[in-house]
Amino acid sequence: GPPEPYRIGLGDVIEVQVWKEPELSRQVKVRLDGRISLPLLGDIQAAGRSPEEVAAAVSERLGTYITEPAVSVILMESASRRYYVIGMVNQPGEFSIDYPVTVLQALARAGGFQEWAKKDRIVIVRRIGEQERLLPFNYDAVIKGTGLGQNIVVSPGDTIVVP
Repeated sequence: GPPEPYRIGLGDVIEVQVWKEPELSRQVKVRLDGRISLPLLGDIQAAGRSPEEVAAAVSERLGTYITEPAVSVILMESASRRYYVIGMVNQPGEFSIDYPVTVLQALARAGGFQEWAKKDRIVIVRRIGEQERLLPFNYDAVIKGTGLGQNIVVSPGDTIVVP
């Protein structure tokens, strides 16, 4: 099917542009309650919506003040869509999820393994609500084709730990 549209998340920075209305256009950060604040319009729900959906909501509200407003919303900075790779990899750190990334791809982006990495004992730490789940990842099994089910798609906030 068609790719899922990007869903705006908490902490993302978006630019709201109103054609011919520069004083109404601005960059805003999505707050922890999932909303953004705009002049004249107050709070608008942004988290969980696509940029197009936010643009539609803004232009609907602006219709009170401006005839047929043309609004576009551009994602400037994605804070919510990140994962982390730590431990015995060559380039540990924070990575953004610009497109679906599997654990294998995430490990490759982190520069591959250091010499003594315990590749059969990798763990993905995933927060689900208040709980943390530990998902095992055995690199050796995955590349042999026996553990392919472990090569899951990384979720925002995941930490991949390579001991």
